[in-house]
Amino acid sequence: MRNVLNKFRRLNRCGGSAGPPNAGWYRSESCRPLTVAQVRERRFGVVRRGLDPAEVYAFLHRVAAELAVTRRDLAVRTEENVRIKRALRSWQSRFAPGVRR
Repeated sequence: MRNVLNKFRRLNRCGGSAGPPNAGWYRSESCRPLTVAQVRERRFGVVRRGLDPAEVYAFLHRVAAELAVTRRDLAVRTEENVRIKRALRSWQSRFAPGVRR
């Protein structure tokens, strides 16, 4: 139970949803978002009655692929958002009240 509480506190500290992204805490490497390479390269120890390693690694590769697509989509949407904001500012400056052309 103590381990679960400590893990919850650590996750809560790293994820701090209220306030700034890190809520004033130093963000250690363990709190940063996973990279595609970290997911693909993750290895697990084999135990006697554990999970099938082939299934685990197949799932990790699937998650890594989806993560790569999500990050690429985020970059595209961010660029599109910047482009739209610039166009809106340009339009507003041309058609702002009080500006005669």
